[in-house]
Amino acid sequence: MDLDKQVEMLIDNAPQDGVTPKMVRTIAPVLIAIAKKLRHLRYYILQDLQESWVLTTLSNRANPAQQKRVIYAYSTLQDILATVKDDPDSKLTGIPLPVINILFQLIALEPVDSIVFFETNSITSNGIEVKRTDLQQLIQQKILEESRVSKLPPDIA
Repeated sequence: MDLDKQVEMLIDNAPQDGVTPKMVRTIAPVLIAIAKKLRHLRYYILQDLQESWVLTTLSNRANPAQQKRVIYAYSTLQDILATVKDDPDSKLTGIPLPVINILFQLIALEPVDSIVFFETNSITSNGIEVKRTDLQQLIQQKILEESRVSKLPPDIA
């Protein structure tokens, strides 16, 4: 499913409150621009039995007190299976999600600092990191830009 269709599905599944669909349309160009920098239209996210995305805390090697919390997005289901294979009792599973949905969820995932997208099968040493704060900043800029044009309230996000 292409990116425009993913946006339309996000809008169709949004609360039809008169505000949310309009907001998704406003920020869609930001989500699409970031998604275009990634190789895949869909990624697999590791989740637990409660359907929560699995969060990984990373420590800086030089400064272990400096940490960040990330969610990994894998390009294939095989990469998810390789991640959990060493733990036969693992209750984790991988779910496929459209990239637009993942980016949209990142906006509100307060405990999450970034999502790391692994683009190449079986290679998890190099990923593309999308920081929540960067995404929020781009969205805020887009909303301010739109509010000047269409008189949308600037504090809507």
